[in-house]
Amino acid sequence: MTAWLKLKTVEGSMPQQAIEMILMRQLASYLAMPIFLVDPAGNLLFYNEPAEALLGHRYEETGEMPLAEWAQVFQPTSEDGSPLPLEALPLVIALQQHCAAHLAFQIRGLDGVHRKIEATAFPLEGQGERYLGAVAIFWEVRAS
Repeated sequence: MTAWLKLKTVEGSMPQQAIEMILMRQLASYLAMPIFLVDPAGNLLFYNEPAEALLGHRYEETGEMPLAEWAQVFQPTSEDGSPLPLEALPLVIALQQHCAAHLAFQIRGLDGVHRKIEATAFPLEGQGERYLGAVAIFWEVRAS
């Protein structure tokens, strides 16, 4: 955790993160559920190892990216295969409307594999009503 904070502030690639975001990243790194963490502008800050398996790429190789890029890179589509507008994604709803959202949809991982997933996203608010970003927890849905 400390290395991440120091790395980001020393390199100057992003401002120092709020302690809540640092702790959320730390928590995500210990959980078995795939987790995707973004800042208030929707910039990808982190996804954990279980998410790497579904997204088809290690976070260390992908790194941070703006909302428009990650929303396009993973090619989200509805269950019938039609492209999903950015505003329909649960994480974007959590960011823009500051409320929780859930959806079943498909993505194409960076490994080229199409996966049906479900995602639940919610906004992150710190003490003093500071808006910190949002987090999505998602999982692959397998045919029964």
